[in-house]
Amino acid sequence: MQTRSLRTFLVVTVFCLFGAAREVCSQPVAEPPKLAEQEFKNIQALKGTPADQLFPAMQFISASLGVECDFCHVQGKFDADDKRPKLAARKMIAMTFAINKEHFDGHREVTCNSCHNGKSHPAGTPPVADQDLRPERPAANAAGTGSGATIDQVLAKYLEAVGGVEAIKKISSRVEKGHITAMGDESAIELFMKAPDKRISIMHTPRGDSITAFDGKAGWLGNAGRPPRDMGAGEAAGARLDADFYFATHLMETFNQLRPGRPEKIGDRDANVVMALREDQPPVRLYFDQGTGLLVRMVRYVETPLGRMPTQIDYADYRSVDGIKIPFRWTLSRPNGRFTIQVDEVRQNVPVPDEKFAKPAASEPAGR
Repeated sequence: MQTRSLRTFLVVTVFCLFGAAREVCSQPVAEPPKLAEQEFKNIQALKGTPADQLFPAMQFISASLGVECDFCHVQGKFDADDKRPKLAARKMIAMTFAINKEHFDGHREVTCNSCHNGKSHPAGTPPVADQDLRPERPAANAAGTGSGATIDQVLAKYLEAVGGVEAIKKISSRVEKGHITAMGDESAIELFMKAPDKRISIMHTPRGDSITAFDGKAGWLGNAGRPPRDMGAGEAAGARLDADFYFATHLMETFNQLRPGRPEKIGDRDANVVMALREDQPPVRLYFDQGTGLLVRMVRYVETPLGRMPTQIDYADYRSVDGIKIPFRWTLSRPNGRFTIQVDEVRQNVPVPDEKFAKPAASEPAGR
């Protein structure tokens, strides 16, 4: 009996292990991300860079030099080497890589912007002062934000200012309609948000719809006449923050470390600054109005192979809707431009299907 029991045990064990192995082996193996040289032609200075990081790198160069794509590239022949600035750019990329490797232990301290500062040619002499120098503000103390309030007090005041946990949790969806102003043009815009982490904005323009979306797991972008595309990792990290429906209640969970920063002025208002850190992500700077406690600014960054691209969002015109306060206006600023969204209508706790946030098939128009 003991021998038979042992034999049965071994058979069952082998069967279970074989079944588990077969199940694991049947799972699809994730393909490694494509490199820039596999996706595009004539890649030299940025070989080995993930393909989805190439355009952010080009945007960083554009912002650092204050130029457009045609400064280095021939329109319609982006892989051609017909322009001298493109050849010079390759040398400059190699130079900054070498400086950082040899003098900063491989840490990226020197970038295109270090010398160019938004100009196509770097300045060799410092500018003269055009205003009286102001004394520096006192540094933030170790326990607080420099204003006498601790980080815990700043976050608690923010949570109370927007309505408190109970009022926030009563809301599960939000639909906003308004208009967006960019480069002097105004367009209608709709925003759909759903707890816990779904968001889509649809800008209606004469050329078609422009879409920015986060479906709870990944971000995607769509423009009329072009197939929708997935966001890169850096873009998606920012979109995830925007999509967090209960952001005010999730700060301690979203960020693994919060540090005090030096208080700053936002307009004519004093603001407490909190440095928020996430693992493997650039820091996020959060600015809270010292009087109202409300979040008035967020500054975050996207890592590129050449440097960090900043995004600044200013929140204003807070109004109470269904017991909670939300901003009716926000301005998003990047080195290459800015736009302002003004909300005209808000509806909350309305049905919004999950399909609303799903990326359409590539063969379908993105603005459909």
